[in-house]
Amino acid sequence: MPTPARVVLGCALVLLALTLLNAGLADSFTPELERAEVLCGMAAVGLMLVAVLWTRADPTQAKPRPLSGEQGLQLARDLDQTIREELAWGSHMLLTATPAATLLVFWRDQVILRRGLLGDGDAAFTPGPICRRAMDRQTSISLVNTTLFPGRHEFDPVLDSLPAVLIVPLASEGVLILGGWSERCFSQADEQWLEGWGARLRTKLEAVTTEGCCGIDPA
Repeated sequence: MPTPARVVLGCALVLLALTLLNAGLADSFTPELERAEVLCGMAAVGLMLVAVLWTRADPTQAKPRPLSGEQGLQLARDLDQTIREELAWGSHMLLTATPAATLLVFWRDQVILRRGLLGDGDAAFTPGPICRRAMDRQTSISLVNTTLFPGRHEFDPVLDSLPAVLIVPLASEGVLILGGWSERCFSQADEQWLEGWGARLRTKLEAVTTEGCCGIDPA
């Protein structure tokens, strides 16, 4: 539990103890005293709830999982130089500025980028129901804890046993996948950052013909 949450919990316990002490020392219970006791009790319970929610919402409490894989960078062959530079810059920023362990870009029926921790290179990634839903609805999907989702195995080709996944559609022709080190590791700011880069990347990919890409090359 973080220190601020401990302080809030301590104040709640002190307030509750004083409320009980005040009730025990009272000679008689008047309507005013009863109302004050109820309000103090509600305040104490409210502070306890704040402390609990504060602890659960703190992403630093989730410890990174020991994910298997080796650090690497793989780009599709015959990519336009502008796209290669964009992919290299954006993926580097996401992997260094967010709690991401791996990143994959799927565009027009092929993987054009894998970076970070790389899983089984022989496992071909194909968008499953979750990615298809993101592309069909044109909305991002955040799996804060993949163990709660039966369709999590869709992302095993990206990296086995990813604790958290962010999926951003690239129009209806692709998807951007960011895998995290631990459960609930991505913040709303991380999601907005990924959506922003996804929109920028989609615009550049649509402007450049990438039909010549025929596979993955280690870089």
